[in-house]
Amino acid sequence: MHHRTDLPQAIDVDVTTHGELPEAAEYARTKIGELGRYTSRPVLQAHVKLSRHHDPAVPRPVVAQANLDVDGRLVRAQVQAETAREAVDLLAARLRRRLERIAEHWEARRGELPSASSHEWRHDSEPTPRPNYFPRPADERRVIRRKSFTMAPCTLDEAARELELLDYDFHLFTEQGTGTAAVLYRDDATGYRVALVAPALAGQLSPYELPVTISRHPVPCLTEEEAADRLSLLGLPFLFFVDAAQGRASVLYHRYDGHYGLITPAG
Repeated sequence: MHHRTDLPQAIDVDVTTHGELPEAAEYARTKIGELGRYTSRPVLQAHVKLSRHHDPAVPRPVVAQANLDVDGRLVRAQVQAETAREAVDLLAARLRRRLERIAEHWEARRGELPSASSHEWRHDSEPTPRPNYFPRPADERRVIRRKSFTMAPCTLDEAARELELLDYDFHLFTEQGTGTAAVLYRDDATGYRVALVAPALAGQLSPYELPVTISRHPVPCLTEEEAADRLSLLGLPFLFFVDAAQGRASVLYHRYDGHYGLITPAG
């Protein structure tokens, strides 16, 4: 019997657990470790975090998150499920689709989109319910995570790739043609929707092939407290606004634990 020597190695997965999740770590190490067969590039690092809500009212209490460093490229996924085993299975399926998608991107010339008839890069092959956030009472919510990052200018098509590969609900970026902040998010009717910090500049967007609608609503100028009030009042998953104190575009969003996170451009 001959053993193949060209098969990809199993990924070495670092797993952390929070809450009562017996045997889940070993299952995650095995299941996520098998994903090495879907990439020809080395997976330099793989971390999976499993956590369980204590509140019995939460319908899908197990949250599974993964971050893979695939030859220098971050691949991220996050799911929520009733059991740890189901969460790991969903996480593995989502990561597999992302790894296959990245392989397609690496095969294509850099910057080239798949043909208009191919939408695999845009949507998962089956609908996956977006994760819920913990129903924390509004008066208990606080902004507990602040992230600031440098936003390299990119096109709508490039922003959509990042949105899908990193499994974000929205993507704050600098749009290349207008040179201004924008937020891209999914829209069931058309595929995607984009909000520009300066909607009047919509005619200056860089060329794109993405099926996208452009929001004409002006971005509100609010304090952080006002933004939190509006997010809560309107029941939105996130809010794109101009921070009245800083004068810069920001996104306030619901974290899984029911608190808020805030993202702003650096500088």
